Amino acid sequence: MTAVLKIPPEPTWPISVARYHKMIATGVLTPDDHVELLEGWILPKMPKNPAHVFAVETLIELLLRLNLKGYVIRSQNPITTTDSEPEPDVCIVRGSRVDYLKRHPRPKDAALVIEVAESSIARDRGLKKRIYAKALAPLYWIVNLEERQIEVYSEPVKSKGEYRLSRIFKAGESAPLVLDGREITQIAVSDIVP
Repeated sequence: MTAVLKIPPEPTWPISVARYHKMIATGVLTPDDHVELLEGWILPKMPKNPAHVFAVETLIELLLRLNLKGYVIRSQNPITTTDSEPEPDVCIVRGSRVDYLKRHPRPKDAALVIEVAESSIARDRGLKKRIYAKALAPLYWIVNLEERQIEVYSEPVKSKGEYRLSRIFKAGESAPLVLDGREITQIAVSDIVP
């Protein structure tokens, strides 16, 4: 069963990205607070089961083997948009680590954003996909543990908060890893979701 996020019917006071950063800097939010800012809401991050950890670690291992020049592989670290600061499970950003010494990457810096989903599938297909599309993250993957598939979304449409194209790769298939319009390799679904 998928958890449903209930939004209060009354108006709420949204938290800006700047205020969220100040809450972190002043210790109001600590590393022990497993939260992220999504469209002005501070929401709890979903707990990780062993299959989730396996998928994330396997993706990182596969991506590191590619020795991608001009890109940095990040895991469960923030990306800053105008109203959100999601922490995708895996993200490939352009540049070097030093480029992000004083700021978090923005979606325009990202070549690929990946969320691994089981209990979070509704959030990843809804709220997070909308956030990434509105911020023009060019490529968004959902590694869907429940349905054993990789969902690939591309060509974001900012005004709609949606992606124009989507493809699903099932067990026995491989998803092409495309960075900035160039196919780097193919990733077998069964390697990530055995």
